[in-house]
Amino acid sequence: MKLRKLKESGIQKMSEFLDSLNSENPKQYPENILTEPAYSDSLGTDAEVELREFKSKFEIADYFYQLFKTAGMKGVIEDTGLWCWLSLFYFKALCPKTRGGKYNPGARARWIPEVSNFQRYYRHLLAGPYRIYDCHNDKPDRARALLCGSIYKQGELVEQIASRKELITNKSFIQAITKLYYEPEKETNKKGSGGKGAGSPRRLADVTDQFNLTWDLYAMTSEEILNLLPAEFDRFKS
Repeated sequence: MKLRKLKESGIQKMSEFLDSLNSENPKQYPENILTEPAYSDSLGTDAEVELREFKSKFEIADYFYQLFKTAGMKGVIEDTGLWCWLSLFYFKALCPKTRGGKYNPGARARWIPEVSNFQRYYRHLLAGPYRIYDCHNDKPDRARALLCGSIYKQGELVEQIASRKELITNKSFIQAITKLYYEPEKETNKKGSGGKGAGSPRRLADVTDQFNLTWDLYAMTSEEILNLLPAEFDRFKS
C-alpha cells in the first residue's frame, strides 16, 4: 500500500477505535481511514509499505530507515500522522488477538506517539525503535541490545535507557550496553538482563547517574565505560 499519513480526523477515528477495544462494544478495525482522503493525506511520494512479519525491533527499524531514506523523506520522527498511519496499518500484526478473540492494545502511547515528550516517545511500538536506530544509523549494530526481541514488548533495558536522551545518544555508552547484555549467537539479550537486581538495566541507570557526577561519558570509549562498572556487572561481561 502507498504510504500516507493520518489527518487529525483520522487520528480521532483511530483513538475512538482504540478506546472501544476496552469497552463492551469494540469497534471493527477501521481499515478505510488508511486510504480515504477525509481521514488521510498523501505524502507526495510513491513509497509503499508491505504487510509482513518482523522478527525484532531492529528488523522493523531498519526496514523503515531504508524506506524513508530511499524515498528522500525528512523530519519523519516528529510526524505524528505518519506514525499513527503506520501503527494502524500494522495494527493486526502488532496487536495479536487474545485467546478470547479480543485485541488488547495497552497504553495509548504505543499507538499514538508523544513526539514532544522524549521520556515517552520511545513507547510507540514503531517510532520508538526507529528513533533508537536513527540515533545510531552510522553503525546500528551498536544498538542491538535495545532493538532485539519482540516488537510489541519493550523490555526492561529499553524502559530504563531509551527515555534518557543523554544516554540514548551516547554512542560509546550504547555500544557498552550491547557488549554487556547482548548475545550475538542467539540474537537476544543474556539471561537475567531483564531483571531488576544486581547488574540489571535498572541498576545500570542508577550507577550511570553517579558516574555522570564525575566522568564525561561522552568522552570515553565503550571499554572504558565497562571498566568503570562495579563487580555486580561482572556476570554479564563474559
